Amino acid sequence: MISRRALIAGAFALGAMPRMGLAQASPTPEGLIAAAQARAAAPYRPPSRDLAAPFDALDYDSYRGVRPRPGKAAALPLGGQFRADLLPPGWLFREPVQISLPGHDTRFATDLFSYDPALVALPTPLPDMAGMGFSGLRLHYPLNRADHWDEVLVLQGASYFRALAVDTVYGLSARGFALGTGGAGPEEFPLTEEIHVFSADSAVQFGCLIDRPRAAAAFIATLTPGAVTRMACQLHLFARTQLEDAGIAPLTSMFQHNALGPARIDDFRPAVHDSDVLVMENGAGEVIWRPLANPARLQMSAFADQNPRGFGLLQSPTEFAAFRDAEAAYHRRPSAWITPQGDWGRGAVMLLEIPTENEFADNIVAFWRPEAPLGPGGHVFAYDLEWRAPGGGALPLAPLPLQLAHMASGIEPNLRAGRLFVLDYTGQPPDGGASMQPEFGKLAGAEISGVALYPLEGARDTWRLSFVLTPEPGVDVAELRLRLRSADGTVLAPLWLYRWTRSAGGGV
Repeated sequence: MISRRALIAGAFALGAMPRMGLAQASPTPEGLIAAAQARAAAPYRPPSRDLAAPFDALDYDSYRGVRPRPGKAAALPLGGQFRADLLPPGWLFREPVQISLPGHDTRFATDLFSYDPALVALPTPLPDMAGMGFSGLRLHYPLNRADHWDEVLVLQGASYFRALAVDTVYGLSARGFALGTGGAGPEEFPLTEEIHVFSADSAVQFGCLIDRPRAAAAFIATLTPGAVTRMACQLHLFARTQLEDAGIAPLTSMFQHNALGPARIDDFRPAVHDSDVLVMENGAGEVIWRPLANPARLQMSAFADQNPRGFGLLQSPTEFAAFRDAEAAYHRRPSAWITPQGDWGRGAVMLLEIPTENEFADNIVAFWRPEAPLGPGGHVFAYDLEWRAPGGGALPLAPLPLQLAHMASGIEPNLRAGRLFVLDYTGQPPDGGASMQPEFGKLAGAEISGVALYPLEGARDTWRLSFVLTPEPGVDVAELRLRLRSADGTVLAPLWLYRWTRSAGGGV
């Protein structure tokens, strides 16, 4: 089965291929920043996308038959406890990337890889491949066991990358920056043209040179693996033209369905997603939960803010029973959290939700968009990106007495004209929960009724809030806003936002 990550990467392959230049010696971070600035000062020149045989004709099966050879392109020592693999081009990864590693000659050569003779036919004679690059870089580190080098980071496909924390499996992705995401025209995917590892010891520092017609950038990051895998990131963005649609610190994920509904997915699994909540801590210190959706139509949401404290995509369930998928292990998919460094000013956390019928397409994107357009010239955004274990308690949020533990909805069973929502909170509120009360924001085009809040029998320190949303005839969208407070006004739980949209079949 083709992975959705590869399918998404294949969409990027429609863009122009990066310039072919040998990456013999690793530059400094300052040198890479200067190179990005120089790129942006010149007109963008789309390079050739040609690959030499056999890489030009690889398909899904034959690409799997090309493997980095240990000591040649695989398990290359970097320093400390890091090792690197150089990944072959071909199939969906047609944009060769120039790579430099300290202490290694990374010029492309056919003998860096082994070839399954049943899948790959090597031409005779072999063409000259001296200028051809790779498709990406994979880093290994003894993340879970001292005697085993686990994958910890992969940079492959446009400017995308994925990383792991202890006891997690690959899920959501991040990327260098975004252009035109969710806009009226086609999205412009920036492409990584060079990857340089600068140093490696207890952490590894690397940089990516990224280019596209409207902007070039140097993305510099320091990766420190662990129970929380941290990346200290700096994006040095150089715009060729004014950018009104730039996306900073973008995260990309997949949400197909869960119990919150309405679901149009017929699946034996109760939930299928890499992430299920956009979580934000705004500049005022307010914690916000916005559950993700698989809508009938593409939708974009903007959460205006000034100097956000953080935002990220959360995988909230941590139990196998939430998904019942032994192969995908969705309950072990990591969450990702962005902490801006310095003053990001006014702007909005943007959320793009794209309809999908399967789990092989990433259909969720979240990022920061500055309110003021980014004019021609240089712009720097610094932030920490943390890859964390799943579960709401793993995020570095301001503490609150209660946390959302479960969210579900379904058709109201009596009149069947509304949607019954059930939210379960866990924790220890003041006065044992006696004074808790829900507050709903103003709601246009729909009515809230049947509100009930009570301790859940058989579940310790758990309170259930239920209510019915009934939309007016002809209304297709309703924005819910719910806050749980004590009698003295103390905020007890994250602000809960939800966009109800009418199902594809027209029902609630």
